[in-house]
Amino acid sequence: MLILLPPSEGKAAPSRGQSLDLQALSLPHLTGARQRVLGALVSLCSEDPDHAATVLGLSSSQRDLVARNATLASAPTARADRVYTGVLYDALDVGSLSAAAKRRASRRVAVTSSLFGMVRLGDRIPAYRLSGDATVPGLGPVAAVWRQALPDAMAEEVGRGLLMDLRSSMYAGFWRPGPELAAQVATVRVLHETNGRRQVVSHFNKATKGRIVRALLEDGADPRTPSALAGHLERLGWTVEVGPATKKGIQLDVVVSEL
Repeated sequence: MLILLPPSEGKAAPSRGQSLDLQALSLPHLTGARQRVLGALVSLCSEDPDHAATVLGLSSSQRDLVARNATLASAPTARADRVYTGVLYDALDVGSLSAAAKRRASRRVAVTSSLFGMVRLGDRIPAYRLSGDATVPGLGPVAAVWRQALPDAMAEEVGRGLLMDLRSSMYAGFWRPGPELAAQVATVRVLHETNGRRQVVSHFNKATKGRIVRALLEDGADPRTPSALAGHLERLGWTVEVGPATKKGIQLDVVVSEL
């Protein structure tokens, strides 16, 4: 099973550690695309900080993030599971997983990244700022780069196993599984139900996704189909509604009434 997460907007900047080594990251097929995105971002932030702030959607109080991007090639790195922060990652809390669950996390969890395409939790990366909807001078739309680079690499990563897709819509646009993978794809959405009305509440949607991933990693199950995943989530205590099979896979709605 491959569990695909979105990145976090906020990131914890490592204070020390080795500098970035693109060759050491997972999915070596992406090295060329990573070099292009990294080079364009560093050039923009080092040569024209004012324009970089506009491109990156940063306020005047966030100009330190431009300076941080300018030094990405030499900045300290840490494991991705320590760099990505926020509600989902707080709920997942990789550091407090059991030893067995940590081993599963290293094998089964990946994070979509605007800068690196996709990384594993053990990959060493610097803290960076680059949104998935950014268009970088000299590069173009970041999403377009990854739409071209990711398909072969992701098909290899998924293999014959189940893909549990927890990405937000922005990052889902980087790569969409083709019809040949449809039977292996479970896209998970979290809905909050109150007074008969259902809605997606961003903060709690992320927290629930983090808790779901944590529970699956601790439990150790390795479902092979969307329906098997739905049944397993129900055994773990969630209410799950299974959508119809489509060319894009099957959507699983996890319905929660308490936040």
